[in-house]
Amino acid sequence: MSNDFFRFKQFNVRHDRCAMKVGTDGVLLGAWGCVEGRRILDIGTGTGLIALMAAQRNSRAVVLGIDIDGEAVGQAQQNVAESPFGERVSCLEADVLTFRSELPFDAILCNPPFFTEDTLPADKGRALARNSMSLPFARLVRKVCTLLSADGCFSVVVPAQTATDFVGLCLAEGLHLRRRCTVQTTARKQPRRALLCFSKQQTACCEEQLILLNPDGSRSEQYKMITEEFYLDEVKSQEFRVKKVGTSRKM
Repeated sequence: MSNDFFRFKQFNVRHDRCAMKVGTDGVLLGAWGCVEGRRILDIGTGTGLIALMAAQRNSRAVVLGIDIDGEAVGQAQQNVAESPFGERVSCLEADVLTFRSELPFDAILCNPPFFTEDTLPADKGRALARNSMSLPFARLVRKVCTLLSADGCFSVVVPAQTATDFVGLCLAEGLHLRRRCTVQTTARKQPRRALLCFSKQQTACCEEQLILLNPDGSRSEQYKMITEEFYLDEVKSQEFRVKKVGTSRKM
């Protein structure tokens, strides 16, 4: 695999100009998150990966990806233009906290920054993309509430240790948890990530668990199933190494 792009079944994602590369977090959210409805928003689109995955999963939807990083948006626009979904996906340079839309969105997805260590990496672009100071969770949730339709869903991926606090922030703004999936690298390891889905309608929460790797390091059947519409059979040569939360956004 070239370091400059990641090949999926229906599209390629170039990421040589983006601070944050294609990683497992984005793939999982794009494959798991709710993409129902006609209008979908991808907050912090980066390479455009999640926007493209949403367009593949929902052939009726128009998808908008927004990002504060102009260089990333330029690359996302290139990825969209080279995909089969160019007529339904667009990418815009915008700060979600000041972003306005005349119509609400039926589905909102976000792989937010959550790197909170005091010492940031030297690469300023990567630091901005990873550091939660650039998009505090509380402000993100409040903004999502103004953009989400009455029947819409908000899907997000966060570190497992912050999931409870994130759920509390959402509940305070009137967003109710409807699905939760805890993600473990292996069965023996503690959860690394939490995939969460919220709506303004109060419903019973569906609890799920996803283990990514078998003891021998191969992808689990669960992982294969959730990504089978996207990953090529040759994905083993494209897999990302698992790294600790706080050192990388990749799982």
